[in-house]
Amino acid sequence: MDRYGFLKVAAAIPTVRVADTAWNGGRIASLVEQAAGRGVEVVVFPELSVTGYTCGDLFLQPALLAAAEAALCEVLHRTADLNTAFVAGLPVAVDDALYNCAVVAAAGEILGIVPKSKIPAYGEFYESRWFASGEGHPTTEIDLCGQRVPFGAAQLFDLNGARCGVEICEDLWVPEPPSVRLAAAGAEVMFNLSASPETVGKSDYVRQLVLQQSARMRSAYVYCSAGFGESSTDLVFAGNALVAENGTLLAASERFSLDEQLLVADVDCQLLRNDRCRTTTFRHGAAGNYATAAVSMPVEEGRPFDRTVDPMPFVPQDTSRRHDRCGEILDMQATGLAQRLRHTHCRRVVIGISGGLDSTLALLVAVRAFDRLKLDRHGIFGITMPGFGTTDRTYNNALELMRRLGITVREIPIRAACEQHFRDIGLPEEDRSTTYENAQARERTQILMDVANREGALVIGTGDLSELALGWATYNGDHMSMYGVNGSVPKTLVRHIVKWYAGHCAENHVGEILRDVVATPVSPELLPADAEGDIAQKTEDLVGPYELHDFFLYRFVRQGFSPEKILFLACRAFEKRYDRATILHWMRIFFTRFFAQQFKRSALPDGPKVGSVTLSPRGDWRMPSDASAEVWLVEINQLEKEDI
Repeated sequence: MDRYGFLKVAAAIPTVRVADTAWNGGRIASLVEQAAGRGVEVVVFPELSVTGYTCGDLFLQPALLAAAEAALCEVLHRTADLNTAFVAGLPVAVDDALYNCAVVAAAGEILGIVPKSKIPAYGEFYESRWFASGEGHPTTEIDLCGQRVPFGAAQLFDLNGARCGVEICEDLWVPEPPSVRLAAAGAEVMFNLSASPETVGKSDYVRQLVLQQSARMRSAYVYCSAGFGESSTDLVFAGNALVAENGTLLAASERFSLDEQLLVADVDCQLLRNDRCRTTTFRHGAAGNYATAAVSMPVEEGRPFDRTVDPMPFVPQDTSRRHDRCGEILDMQATGLAQRLRHTHCRRVVIGISGGLDSTLALLVAVRAFDRLKLDRHGIFGITMPGFGTTDRTYNNALELMRRLGITVREIPIRAACEQHFRDIGLPEEDRSTTYENAQARERTQILMDVANREGALVIGTGDLSELALGWATYNGDHMSMYGVNGSVPKTLVRHIVKWYAGHCAENHVGEILRDVVATPVSPELLPADAEGDIAQKTEDLVGPYELHDFFLYRFVRQGFSPEKILFLACRAFEKRYDRATILHWMRIFFTRFFAQQFKRSALPDGPKVGSVTLSPRGDWRMPSDASAEVWLVEINQLEKEDI
């Protein structure tokens, strides 16, 4: 692994000549050499790749077994000076039985031989005709290629610090795959050598199987199946290779290619370990004793990074998935609010409508909840409260949106009340300090709370997850409500949900208003507008781009990464938008504010959890309000010095 915990793996699909072991060994050695040239640490080949999977009764010929061993010896010789381990398949005879095996080797040495556990006696190939099961076979030592090597299914391999396990094809398809026990014993990267013939729809099932297995085990899973060159007497082999990590597909081969393929990806072992550590139902070490062989190989500095880093981890990049996600989140928010209304026997809510993204989403949630409960929308009191910084654009959007949605519209200006308050507390007229801004936020909250009391309603909070992370809310102002529907929705996702609603659920020409809300700069509008009447106080100019802060939030809270690793990933995710110095600048702001503003999160109102990252103090994020950020800021200081 490299310094960031990435293990570079590959699935290699060679062209095969059935029973031509010298040819097959040559192709394996060549692909190991190619993998080494790309900095790959471990490369896996298909099942029985040295002989070909479709040899049939030829497997019982001693000549083929001897030729396979000779071919493996040649591969070991050719790859002895490479810093790449490989896992290849061949038949091995042990104690008068023949086994379908995976050989794990590095630097010319065989680290271990793993026999296939589950031998099919049905379907296209009746492997039990030739091969015995390795399940339950005690780990012993055998002679192969002039080496005394471990043989048995209960083996782990420490490859460059990553704990790896091996299973073969059918092993994955059974109710309790060997990889389950391997994961329980500590394996975090699984390699599967397969030769699964293609049939219509099968590849989709295999993909689901691999993704689900990697998710259940919180592991990486590298699947490599036989391709072109295997016998087509009755079947076709598509060369299907997949690299999955904790339920996410990192890379996939081109099926039915006539050319050799080398599928390379960086799997994040640190991420897997962090996830296992925080999952109390996952505890490895309870699966018995597993023999472990270890090898350490130099990792080339500056090697290519074979992994796509999503700049918006909260927002699916696939359009169809993004649309589904937006609809699902809106339903979750609305369902949470509906339950709260039903529990409190309340038929009215109050929402402050500013014409901005967050209050717009909260309004859409309330409308959906009221429709589901078959309540009159006039029970939704939308209150717009123009102040010193309110612009015509947001003011008009707020009023028009409320009218078109058919809710009760109230307008209560706050300017005069705030001016009286400023005189009462002795704030000079020219003062534009935090007091000037926060007094407006608290005045608005007071109005909402008092109207709610008068109407027998609940105040619906509008603040989102990104604002909570940065503490970008006035304590006991917009920070407070009776139910916060947006509290676990990050700003980058709020924008997409509102945009999705505009295109899919908008009624009475609401879509055009929503699209303009999406296009409006994010602002609390607490400072006067500029000379042209436009928004002067833009949030992202003050605290930084929300796309960066949401990226930092996900990598820090959900994945537990350090500033150094977050920077490494951010530089790749945002390489065309922000330079390293800019990312570091806003990262410092993020960590400083995140730690300093915990006291606001410790006093959050109730609200629905919709994603894997949320900051509710009641179960999702437990952090002292006076915790120090020094460890993280010192690391950022060091990263900044590297640029000098």
